[in-house]
Amino acid sequence: MIYFIKFLYSFVLPPGLFVLLFTAAAIRIWRKNRRPALMLLIITVLLYLSMTPLTAELLMGGLERKYAQPSRIEGDVIVVLGGGATSGTPDMDGEGNLYGAAANRLLTAARLYRETGLPLLFTGGQVYTDSGNEADIAKRQLIGLGIPAEDILTENQSLNTGQNAEFTAALMKEHGLSRPVLVTSGFHIARGMEEFRKSGLTPQAYPSDYTVSQGGSFYLSKLFPSPGAMQSTGIAMKEYLGLLAAGL
Repeated sequence: MIYFIKFLYSFVLPPGLFVLLFTAAAIRIWRKNRRPALMLLIITVLLYLSMTPLTAELLMGGLERKYAQPSRIEGDVIVVLGGGATSGTPDMDGEGNLYGAAANRLLTAARLYRETGLPLLFTGGQVYTDSGNEADIAKRQLIGLGIPAEDILTENQSLNTGQNAEFTAALMKEHGLSRPVLVTSGFHIARGMEEFRKSGLTPQAYPSDYTVSQGGSFYLSKLFPSPGAMQSTGIAMKEYLGLLAAGL
């Protein structure tokens, strides 16, 4: 019964609702003109596929498997890539919060600091006028976790991954650092590594914030449209296009 309810929700709510509407429109047009109806049906199928967890897992999993977590840390600074933040939202010791992916990266970096004692460098600025400054928020939260301020470096001007790498390389040079351990989400690690190499650095990859389970199995619900799956598909496609652009 639970899975039947999930099935109903997936098609009576967006984005699955649009699959039904577009399919109905294609059937109606088919009676008058088959060519545009067929085109609309193909678009609907592609749209439907982009909404399914199965497609999202295939795309995201391909990114997350490009680098494995190392068993031994080899570097002189832990570099954490930002991933978005809110401004003005309440936090325990101030205002502003990191988005989920960025918060997971921060947690991984804090645990690595406990294990290695290496300084932390968080990179990411205020991307939009109504978003939070990622590095400034991260520093406050790291201090709240008990990490000394003198062990935290921030690069709070970058607006994308390319600038993350460029500005971080300059900041590392100022502090006599040269071997970054790069912490970011598993889906983002490949592009991050490529951008940091282009900036003249040789980072060690430390992926975190995984979204796809290892050894996952197929079940019918993975064919049900969902907003989360559509978002993951979009994120994955952005990363693949970013990798393509970074390699040009």
